[in-house]
Amino acid sequence: MQSGDRRLYSGRKRQLQKNLVLSHSAGVGPPLSVERTRMLLAQRINVLAKGYSGISMETLDAMIQAFNASCLSWVPEKGTLGASGDLAPLAHLALGLMGEGRMWSPQSGWADAKAVLKGHGLKPLVLKPKEGIAAINGTQFISSLGAEAVERAWGVARQADVIAALSLEALRGSARPFHRAIHAVRPHPGQVEVAQRLCALLDSPVFPSQISESHRCCNRVQDAYALRCIPQVHGIVNDTIKFVQMIITTEMNSATDNPLVFAESGETFSCGNFHGEYPAKALDYLAIGVHELASLSERRIERLVNPALSELPAFLVKDGGLNSGFMIAHCTAAALVSESKALCHPSSVDSLSTSAATEDHVSMGGWAARKALRVVEQVEQVLAIELLAACQALEFLRPLQTAAPLQKVYQLVRSVVSAWDKDRIMSPDIEAAHALLRQQKVWAEIQPYVDEYRNKMQA
Repeated sequence: MQSGDRRLYSGRKRQLQKNLVLSHSAGVGPPLSVERTRMLLAQRINVLAKGYSGISMETLDAMIQAFNASCLSWVPEKGTLGASGDLAPLAHLALGLMGEGRMWSPQSGWADAKAVLKGHGLKPLVLKPKEGIAAINGTQFISSLGAEAVERAWGVARQADVIAALSLEALRGSARPFHRAIHAVRPHPGQVEVAQRLCALLDSPVFPSQISESHRCCNRVQDAYALRCIPQVHGIVNDTIKFVQMIITTEMNSATDNPLVFAESGETFSCGNFHGEYPAKALDYLAIGVHELASLSERRIERLVNPALSELPAFLVKDGGLNSGFMIAHCTAAALVSESKALCHPSSVDSLSTSAATEDHVSMGGWAARKALRVVEQVEQVLAIELLAACQALEFLRPLQTAAPLQKVYQLVRSVVSAWDKDRIMSPDIEAAHALLRQQKVWAEIQPYVDEYRNKMQA
């Protein structure tokens, strides 16, 4: 057996397995959350169960037992280059299973790993030949965080359409740019889908928008891009997420160990499936794509709070001067958008040679995954601010009401956040709106209307 480029004799093989995990447990920073560590362990089990990593059933069963008992290792979030796999975080994952370091369980919280395992009737893992390298090789840190980023991106993207429709109503914009004929002649799938969704929200036959009717004969020629170009900008976000989902799904279900063992033919191959370039590039792309939702949202917030653009009270509050209203909420949105711009710089364009020039090209996929998640979260927060601002703007258009599906969203928001009649602490309200988006409650309110409209169009 070899370690790097040095051959070892059989008597030292077991010690090598332990040494690999110990020496590679060099991560730093805060640990992954319990939920993310559980996802990481689930993906490791899935990949090792494919049978190309050369591990024993005993070792795989021990990992499954730890997963079922929610015995989860302390895994620092920083330290992986994304080739040769996610070595540091996966080593920490294995370390706890070996009874070393710290481990979490629902009963004990964070405690000594050996004690946590013993408390659940589990024995520390003893790695056999080949199992040490199998335990630490793979791209599951990147793909597990990437899977969460994709899932949350889908959620925020479809709810961004709803929030944009609310802002359009509050700003008395036109729905004509969403007519199906326009998008049929530029039929990008995401663009067509978003336009159809906007029509479903704004053109309700059950309860049409009184706001829309009130300005149908106005002399405005066309709206600003932040309103008129929603399908074109939101649409490519949808298509981006779909592409990234394909890459991450493939990665999650691939053998990414080295070497790979093919039992049927009796062959073992030293290879490069551990290289994280695929998910790294895809997650860089995801961050760039999803960021545009926040970029456009911030422009709509500006239009909502600016009386020269909205014809509404300044900063959406009465007694301007005494009350600041949404002035600083807009600043927060702008700050988040600016921070996300920096995070959108691709990490996968960088590479540093390590391991005595053996690992001379790496993906930096771990950082790509972590920052993609940060961008998605900040997009959620910006849209939460827009959601609050749009609902507040509707207060000044009373007694006119918006279309039925958007009225349902307005009522949902008002069930957790009251209207502003004077200044109050804003952060809890933003957090409450953010929670609605994370829990997909905005989408749940309008999905029946969207489905009904789609079925009608397809009939």
